[in-house]
Amino acid sequence: MRRLLAISVASFAAIAAFGISVLLLNRNLGKGALQVTSEPSSKVYINGKLIGQTPLCRCELKDMLDIGEYNIRLVPLEGNFIPFEQKIPISQKVLTVVDRSFGEGGQSSGSVINLLKLQGKNDISLSVISFPPSAKLFLDSTELGLTPTKTSDITESDHEIKLTKNGYKDKIVRIRTVKGYQLNALVFLGSNEAASSPSATTTPSPVSVTKILILDTPTGFLRVRDSASVGGNQVGQVLPGEKYDLLEEQNGWFKIKLKDGTVGWVSSQYAQKQP
Repeated sequence: MRRLLAISVASFAAIAAFGISVLLLNRNLGKGALQVTSEPSSKVYINGKLIGQTPLCRCELKDMLDIGEYNIRLVPLEGNFIPFEQKIPISQKVLTVVDRSFGEGGQSSGSVINLLKLQGKNDISLSVISFPPSAKLFLDSTELGLTPTKTSDITESDHEIKLTKNGYKDKIVRIRTVKGYQLNALVFLGSNEAASSPSATTTPSPVSVTKILILDTPTGFLRVRDSASVGGNQVGQVLPGEKYDLLEEQNGWFKIKLKDGTVGWVSSQYAQKQP
């Protein structure tokens, strides 16, 4: 007999709820499960191969993935949104949950949640990483500090984590911790651009600033492409904290000039204008 993990997913405007536990199989299989949700519905690619569209659950034994690290890409079926790409782990006998809410520019948000087996069968741990970092983290209304944060002072139960940061929308994720595992939550915050939008009587200039600041990214660097699209060829890489001249802005992309003179485009999801 096998006992499948209990999963519950509910998506609201700024709330994603997840219940996650362990897959117990009757033999030692090097496989794990994957569940993907998004708003709007999206095509799901794993290592460049189309495997379906959201909502998607590779939770049946015959559909599970071999353990390892994969590149997941979500391409929305509607709207002019930037596709989401991220490396995700697939661990033995556990579920990895990916959720994404697409928005214009840097307003997209989401999370990647999975479990990592610990040495002690009764140990429990929680690790939360956010992009951008230094978000204020609350666990069941108790403030734990700024992300990234790791704690072992947690019980096996349902919990709620909340992340807040100035300039970004609050993000709430409901989780279930399990004995013998560390729950890893990678949370992406969506910018709250409406809070700083100009009034109706203001006439904005086409480009009000001349510099672009590169923000933290899940990979530690940001690709520079030859066109304003994730399908563009990579012509360089830039690092978080670096600043570059802004040459042009187009549909969630910034055109910048690198130090070696190369001109290319970076996603505004991981870059912002600087005065």
